[in-house]
Amino acid sequence: MTSPLITPEQLAALEGATVLDVRWRLGGPPGLESYREGHIEGAVFCDLDADLAAPPGEAGRHPLPEAQSFQSAMRRLGVSDDRPVVVYDDAASTAAARAWWVLRYFGHRDVRVLDGGLPAWIAAGRPTTKEVPQPAEGDFTARPGGMPVLTADEAAALAGAGVLLDARAAERYRGEVEPIDPVAGHVPGAVSAPTTDNVGPDGRFLAPERLRARFAGLGVTEGVPAGAYCGSGVTAAHEVLALEVAGLPAALYVGSWSNWVADPSRPVATG
Repeated sequence: MTSPLITPEQLAALEGATVLDVRWRLGGPPGLESYREGHIEGAVFCDLDADLAAPPGEAGRHPLPEAQSFQSAMRRLGVSDDRPVVVYDDAASTAAARAWWVLRYFGHRDVRVLDGGLPAWIAAGRPTTKEVPQPAEGDFTARPGGMPVLTADEAAALAGAGVLLDARAAERYRGEVEPIDPVAGHVPGAVSAPTTDNVGPDGRFLAPERLRARFAGLGVTEGVPAGAYCGSGVTAAHEVLALEVAGLPAALYVGSWSNWVADPSRPVATG
């Protein structure tokens, strides 16, 4: 299996790739400002809120974009079907994982995440630039269905029949705090699995064998159906990416907690 991750050295040697800078913070500041201060040469800024999600609503805070909208955004950023895409951020690949997942969902076959992101690139002695490229329009064709997804009902069923991982911080899972959504708690039967445990202190993913051991401890082994959710489908994509690094397939509940609590009839667990 080809790893979904790429090192700074491998990226520096990779010719013809489209590189997307997906820096983003929940609540800001805008990643575009950081991009303008310095980025990998040739990288184009990709706006998570505008390019990788539809407008917020009952479907969640970061619903899947419509195929045509996503296709147009990716073509504007220079993404083509036959060119590899490398995505990165500066936050342990949290936002980059969302870009990786959405591109894979819409059918791009060669997408990799820069392991450790921009900090790893700089630590490797690689240069950055403030020059903003003007990419030629790409020819990417969005073909939905490339990655498995879960509806709210399917997530609820999976929590009983397999393993549904909650990628948020443990205190949000337990319902002790909820800084964003109107209801605190978790999907009944879900297992707490904060994405912060997928990476080391340097923001790079743990080795595949360590990730396999982590997920085995949470009940996810070969043959066990697995899925992940978070607040709005961003950090849960990071969980799916970590599972893929470990060689374990998993589905994403894209609407996640923000969609779950939009229906007051859905049960909520705490503790």
